[in-house]
Amino acid sequence: MSVESQMLPLGTEAPDFALPDVVTGDTVKLADVADARALVVMFICRHCPYVRHVRAGIAQLGRDHVDTGLGIVAISANDPETYPEDAPASLAEEAREAGYTFPYLFDETQEVAKAYHAACTPDFFLFDGDRRLVYRGQFDDSRPGNGRPVTGADLHAAIDATLAGRPVAEDQVPSVGCSIKWRAGNDPD
Repeated sequence: MSVESQMLPLGTEAPDFALPDVVTGDTVKLADVADARALVVMFICRHCPYVRHVRAGIAQLGRDHVDTGLGIVAISANDPETYPEDAPASLAEEAREAGYTFPYLFDETQEVAKAYHAACTPDFFLFDGDRRLVYRGQFDDSRPGNGRPVTGADLHAAIDATLAGRPVAEDQVPSVGCSIKWRAGNDPD
């Protein structure tokens, strides 16, 4: 069943995090990207068909912004007991296969996902240099089976505006994807 992102209020300060990178094992913190001119925090996973559909576009986003001043982190918060494909070792394999150039973090307690009000995979959040939310919503209007190409147009436009110091359009479309797979008794509702 697909769900939409919750559309956290624009201007919200980026919630703090300190999570292990599934590839390196290093802990990555929000403070580690303090020098970035803008920051994308995305909630993704391995098993979701919506994420698989945009995976190459997400990898390209990382490659396109290696030297632009944009910080990027991906976070998986899914329960690996119920969805073994979303366990850290499997996520590390996915990161290598996809060619992700950014940290891929695992939110075992799911507290970071709750702090961001993440609802689905993929779910994208863009913060400006002051770590205030300027965009939350879809990568683009492509979905599995709708025949539209994966371009990342919506997120790219928001990133380009933010890096150029221009305001991001406030008319933003929620992301759509698989619901976050909450551990039993941990659902935020």
